[in-house]
Amino acid sequence: MRTYFITDKSEIEQIISKCEICFVSMVSTDGMPYVLPMNFGYIDGRIVLHSAPEGTHLQYLALNNRVCIAMNYGVDLRWQHPLVACSYRTEAVSVVCNGIVSFVENENDKIKYLNALCAHYSNNQFEFSIPAVRNVKIWLVEIDKMTCKAVGQKVK
Repeated sequence: MRTYFITDKSEIEQIISKCEICFVSMVSTDGMPYVLPMNFGYIDGRIVLHSAPEGTHLQYLALNNRVCIAMNYGVDLRWQHPLVACSYRTEAVSVVCNGIVSFVENENDKIKYLNALCAHYSNNQFEFSIPAVRNVKIWLVEIDKMTCKAVGQKVK
């Protein structure tokens, strides 16, 4: 099975736009990996996430704000022969990012990033109440490193 590494930024951004969920990994207080599936947005080369304003994940990020984010789409199972286990393979496209989380506190900026997150899932224009904006934690992930690959298929 062939793996293609994708390095063109616009192609990677197109792939990101097709992904529905990302998995955000961080380090827990006891050093164990901790992973959350999350909705996300992508704007200006950054990943936008949102969560409750409190929780275990925020305690972990307070100690270490470095994260690894993985997302994928197009997972298809293929085989050469249905009764030969080693002939099975999965075809998919994935993006993995390493970055640093900061939190957005300004209400107008929160609305901007909430709109970016919503735009990933819908073409609707949304309005946000100030109490809702104040009660959400907006994560902004500055990406240090991003890799992208297509396994078993060529994407273009």
